[in-house]
Amino acid sequence: MAKYMSMDHLKFVIHELLQVEDLCSLERFQDFDKDSFNMLVDSFKSYADNNMHPTVKEMDHQAARYEDGKIIVHPVVGEYMKACGENGWIGMSFDHEHGGMQVPATIKACTSFIGQAANNHLPPYAGLTEGSAHLITTFGSEELIEYYVPNMLAGKWGGTMCLTEPQAGSSLSDITTSAIPNEDGSFKISGQKIFITAGDHEYVENVVHLVLARIEGAPAGTKGISLFVVPKKRLENGTLVSNDVITAGDFQKMGQRGSCTTHLSFGEKENCLGWLVGTPHKGLKYMFQMMNGARIDVGITGASIATAAYYASLQYATERPQGRRILSGGQKNVEQEQTTIINHPDVRRMLLLQKAITEGAMALIFQAAMYYDLSAAGNEEDKEKNHNLLELLTPIVKTYPAEMGRVSISNGLQILGGYGFCTEFPLEQYYRDVRIAAIYEGTTGIQSLDLLGRKVVMKNGEAMKQLTKEIITTIKDAENYDDLKPYAEKLKSASKELQATLMHLLGFAMKGEHERYIADANLFMEMMSTVVIAWQWLRMATVAKTALITNSGNFSTDFYESKVHTMKFYFKYELPKISGLKESLMNNETLTILEASPVEFA
Repeated sequence: MAKYMSMDHLKFVIHELLQVEDLCSLERFQDFDKDSFNMLVDSFKSYADNNMHPTVKEMDHQAARYEDGKIIVHPVVGEYMKACGENGWIGMSFDHEHGGMQVPATIKACTSFIGQAANNHLPPYAGLTEGSAHLITTFGSEELIEYYVPNMLAGKWGGTMCLTEPQAGSSLSDITTSAIPNEDGSFKISGQKIFITAGDHEYVENVVHLVLARIEGAPAGTKGISLFVVPKKRLENGTLVSNDVITAGDFQKMGQRGSCTTHLSFGEKENCLGWLVGTPHKGLKYMFQMMNGARIDVGITGASIATAAYYASLQYATERPQGRRILSGGQKNVEQEQTTIINHPDVRRMLLLQKAITEGAMALIFQAAMYYDLSAAGNEEDKEKNHNLLELLTPIVKTYPAEMGRVSISNGLQILGGYGFCTEFPLEQYYRDVRIAAIYEGTTGIQSLDLLGRKVVMKNGEAMKQLTKEIITTIKDAENYDDLKPYAEKLKSASKELQATLMHLLGFAMKGEHERYIADANLFMEMMSTVVIAWQWLRMATVAKTALITNSGNFSTDFYESKVHTMKFYFKYELPKISGLKESLMNNETLTILEASPVEFA
């Protein structure tokens, strides 16, 4: 079987970089230890090897489709949902009282990463079920929890999040799906939702939709949105009957074709019932729990697909003979045998870029998962700090793997040359699959607005201050090693450049020029993401250097030296890009704001 991810790198990150076993000292995770974490991760990897990865290409060719009023998906979806239920994977991180195992989010992220790398078409079916069930357990009544959650965690019922409407797109303040109260406490739901991942298929008995809608007479805008449980089938007289939720079609996509994306219509026959989650008009606030979790999941998607593509590129480069090395004197010896392309500097550059992007993104994702665990179950004095860091980094965790994952795979296509463009090799599929990651759960533009417009300024910039402290700690640790000192200095300089750029932009916000402040938010996202990944790479290099010197690590010398070398590559080829971004961000010409941009787009 072709390699699609590195378990060594995964365990290096969780055990040596993050020391995830330290979480076992917290009450919530006291039933676990390092061995039990590894057992969970290894068992899921075995399942992914045998049951998920073999069908990734087949699911692309046999795409989900709409036929005779039904959604048809690959049969492996049914096998996967059954396995996820039987093995407790859907409820892995849930409380014991709700049927879960209380596994840390960091370990759950490991299984998510493995699954997405093995076959990114399958995890959305269980992932959306998990997210919607978690929303019910957090904000729903005991009646809702008791009725819906057990079947969802068992994989018998699916789950979705229903936000987007045809006329509103990402502007949730403009949604029109309505909810009219009934005397029995239920609500009559009416409206349409589009782009609903895992919205319907034949391998679950029911689908539980978490729907944003407006109660009759609610305030305009996002303050008037409520959240409802709206099942495809509802219980009447002990029998599941239609709840007037109609699947109107399935969107045919350029990638992730095995994951269905449906158009749903609620209440065409005026017989669709929903049940309120929590209190009225708090729906968007509640949904943000699921959306934030989904944004991290999308980051995992981008990084894992790019990781699978990296290993496919690496395999090709080690097997493909072409050309000869240019040695001293600039001459080729045409009588020599051809060398494999991995020995050509430009191919090595592209492979190193893939490695730097994918492993850096993976480290950031698991770091964010650790912040989640510590904010949810850690010591009281640390909870707020870790929550702030999680909030700040979530837009980056979603965006960097999505955008740079695409760049990574594009370089892999280049390594394969013409074969990369052909369906015989998997790179073209991975390139199509990863493209949605920059759109799912809020486009890159929306994530960038969230980062610059909300997260960096929240609580008077407290999260940014805390992130700066984390970076300073990493710099000080790296300075203990002479050969890492130059890179520590580069990160220090980059952090100062980022801070200076942010202060320049904040000047516009302080003057009330808010559109000018956020006009180039995507450039700020790119700049800050580049610095954050540099931070992760210096952390990894420092841990690797410590292991080399003390001979205390679990991996080979070559493994640790590769980490240091890849860090150096990132600092040479990627980190300097922030200077150009800074120049653009601090340039006072306003070329995209409507009043200052009299461009005729003809």
